[in-house]
Amino acid sequence: MTPSQAEADARHDDGEISLPEKIRLWPLTRYFLKLGTIGFGGPVALVGFMHRDLVEQRRWITEDTYKLSLALAQIMPGPLAAQTAIAIGYFEAGITGATLVGLSFVLPSFLMVIGISLVYVAYGGLWWMQALFYAIGATVIAIIAIAAYKLARSTNKRDPLLWGIFALLTLVTVWAQAELAEFFILAGLVVLFARAWPGWKRGLLMAAGGVSLGLVVWLIEAWVRQAGTAADPGDVLAQILLFFTKAGAFVFGSGLAIIPFLQQGVVQQFGWLNEHQFLDAVAVAMITPGPVVITVAFIGFLVAGFAGAVMASIGIFLPVYLFTILPAPWFKRHRDNPQLKAFVDGATASATGAITGAVIVLGARAIIDLPTAIIALVSLGLLWRFKISEPIMVTLSGIVGLILWPLMRLG
Repeated sequence: MTPSQAEADARHDDGEISLPEKIRLWPLTRYFLKLGTIGFGGPVALVGFMHRDLVEQRRWITEDTYKLSLALAQIMPGPLAAQTAIAIGYFEAGITGATLVGLSFVLPSFLMVIGISLVYVAYGGLWWMQALFYAIGATVIAIIAIAAYKLARSTNKRDPLLWGIFALLTLVTVWAQAELAEFFILAGLVVLFARAWPGWKRGLLMAAGGVSLGLVVWLIEAWVRQAGTAADPGDVLAQILLFFTKAGAFVFGSGLAIIPFLQQGVVQQFGWLNEHQFLDAVAVAMITPGPVVITVAFIGFLVAGFAGAVMASIGIFLPVYLFTILPAPWFKRHRDNPQLKAFVDGATASATGAITGAVIVLGARAIIDLPTAIIALVSLGLLWRFKISEPIMVTLSGIVGLILWPLMRLG
């Protein structure tokens, strides 16, 4: 029997994973280590890369596993890309898989951010960071636009209901300037009732549960937005850990959705950074690969050195990890349930719409003048026509930014 056949036969009827299939954990871990090292484009592109690489090209995971992982990441609080990666690791190899995948995905960008932080502190700011982001931001829009298109096409296929949900969530995301988890739940219920009606009794219970969950999400988001501005006295490392734990636990949507919450706490509540430093922190997140929320390591470093960076990273990712592995066993046990499958289809369709809306929102912020518009269009053409790898495109656009930025400032 070949290794691939052994892996295919390794899954037991009860859903447990036998030893031969666990061998796949190491290639999967290496893949996420690589994605965390060279995966530019933010959460939109990263979840698209996961689908392209793991489902379409390498066929390491099934379409159902990917959709289940993405749906779980969408309806739980925390950054989208990291949570999707951890969910994939769990569904493939349990808690060990979730842990190794999560660490391998986050560690490369964490180390890069620490290096940038050292230089930033030593030289009192980095003008070249703004120069890099000026051009890289436009190229990132091209990268995530292609990723969003391919993800929507592969997940929604030719299903008019899913495409309708996609269009609605695109509009909602652009209007709200944010990804709203309540709509992911609503979309899942719509497809569940349309495709897998469970009967009136169970249907009403599911509707009540969905509405209750949506209300809880809305109340949490409202509470976070209205968080008090008075900083509690105490040890700064404890403050960092508690603040970023709250950020990881109570902010829904992609890693980009956490930026306004961080700004309110870091700049206004605690006064750890000024506005210019916070914008530099956002730039660090965009010019480094891996999850966007790794910017918290930069913030923590500026506040309390390496220990602050570690505390901030633990705080932001620990809730993400727990909110994935705790509900994941239930999702795994019921993955063949027709109601759950229908709900996942709706939630995934809404996710592709929200991701596409995020492309539009981010594009409006990154493409700010004629040069950045030209960079975005040229990047889109080169990526689409010649399939140039994303790291090469990011490197080229960074060089362009270093040349253009001083000229733009002189102009």
